[in-house]
Amino acid sequence: MKHLVCVFMLACMVLGSSDARSEEAASTDNPIANLPWHNGPGSERIGTQALFRTDANLAFLDEASSRKFLELTGNIPEDDLYVLASTSSDWWATFSFNPMGYVKDDEEIDADELLASIKSGDEASNAERERLGIAALYTDGWAVPPHYDSESKRLEWGVRLLSEGQPVVNYTVRLLGRTGVMNATLVADPQTLQADVQSFKAALAGFEFNPGERYAEFREGDRVAEYGLAALVVGGGAAIAAKSGLLAKFWKLIVLGIAGLAGLGKKLLGRKSER
Repeated sequence: MKHLVCVFMLACMVLGSSDARSEEAASTDNPIANLPWHNGPGSERIGTQALFRTDANLAFLDEASSRKFLELTGNIPEDDLYVLASTSSDWWATFSFNPMGYVKDDEEIDADELLASIKSGDEASNAERERLGIAALYTDGWAVPPHYDSESKRLEWGVRLLSEGQPVVNYTVRLLGRTGVMNATLVADPQTLQADVQSFKAALAGFEFNPGERYAEFREGDRVAEYGLAALVVGGGAAIAAKSGLLAKFWKLIVLGIAGLAGLGKKLLGRKSER
């Protein structure tokens, strides 16, 4: 894992010196830059549930390339997940859909109780990370306590994490739909969190559920989720997740690869994609 981090840091330092090498030469040394990014503006599919309209400051990866991206940034790879990256800043985000059904949004949220529940999942999560040779990740506290906007149907919160002594923040948005929830997680540097969250939220204006998948289109007889808003913060129904061994296993995304993204937006992701 340390070797992987060093590779990204070196890539960042090389990219930081435009006089040392050409952009083309630098890009061949960075596996993240060489992924088949879809540079905006464009319209991207997120599974069969939603579309994301990107502008010129965003780049998108399909499912297969997103899985590779997670590997390169020191994360646990997942299927049915898509990566969005800013080409003007250093943040990136993932999108994945959970077909849990219609989540009722009338539940009160106890931030302290939820934080304790999240921390309790660190041990199981880190056991899986150790098995995969990935650095441990520990919950440090709230960067932004969970809060719900009933108008936009968005549940949001930010968690401070520590990996190898380095701080990182995951800012999560759950977008409620008719048949489930779209999980959007922003990975950002704590020092630029406020600006990155604002940039990410602005980007979310390009997200929309497909017709028939929108929260307001709920009809009697539709499947209703077995749990509410509080359980979404800890990764889904705690009891269900615990039985399957998935509690707090995949919801945390580490930022060890963020150094490799610094400067990539303007230098590499801005390249016209052959695709």
